[in-house]
Amino acid sequence: MGTLYLVPTPVGNLEDITLRALRILKEVDLILAEDTRTSGMLLKHYEIKNRLCAHHKFNEHQTAEAFAARIEAGENVALISDAGTPAISDPGFMLVRACAARGVRVECLPGATAFVPALVSSGLPCDRFTFEGFLPQKKGRASRLEALREETRTMIFYESPFRVVKTLHQFLETFGPERPMAAAREISKLYEECVRGTVAEVLAHFSEHEPKGEFVLLVGGATEEKKKKADGKREKKAHPQKNNNLNDTAE
Repeated sequence: MGTLYLVPTPVGNLEDITLRALRILKEVDLILAEDTRTSGMLLKHYEIKNRLCAHHKFNEHQTAEAFAARIEAGENVALISDAGTPAISDPGFMLVRACAARGVRVECLPGATAFVPALVSSGLPCDRFTFEGFLPQKKGRASRLEALREETRTMIFYESPFRVVKTLHQFLETFGPERPMAAAREISKLYEECVRGTVAEVLAHFSEHEPKGEFVLLVGGATEEKKKKADGKREKKAHPQKNNNLNDTAE
């Protein structure tokens, strides 16, 4: 029986890859890549000559079981995405699930991912956080954000530059203008930037400066005081009769 290796690749600087990752990519029988053109450049940079096969969100439903069967039969396979750790807002989960169901060994190497450096450098609390990934592009965005209105942990979102301003407007409507946040872009690349401030301040910045590059948006959680007030309002709405009875007794 073979092994499925989940191999993180650099999110920016090509030096952000481990020696073990390079060795695995050289030794496996096959490399599954989200985009063979993008991965081909990485492999060429490190002079790795190995077989590449496409495994992305458009075909993983059809190919996961077949590749899992090949690994079960003895092939060692590495899965990589265009940048970062596979299965984190990237293809990978279906193949891992198929391998796990067959009892196939799965090893995930530690390595690059965009949200960890963005979180740690944001200045927001990072002892407890929730990773939300990409918001739905159309239907469900507002309801997803509304469900997070009272979340007390730091919230982490991925966003494309084309929707950053729209998303910041929605943050303003849902979390309010004074909620602290940070917007990190181009992690580990030449023009890496982290804009910190309130939601209103970050929105103003990117309304004046065109968003470029992939973004990690981090929003501070609701304070416990605000959460308690919100819980109290919900309690009154849920039990209006109880409150009326208390008023009657007081009279």
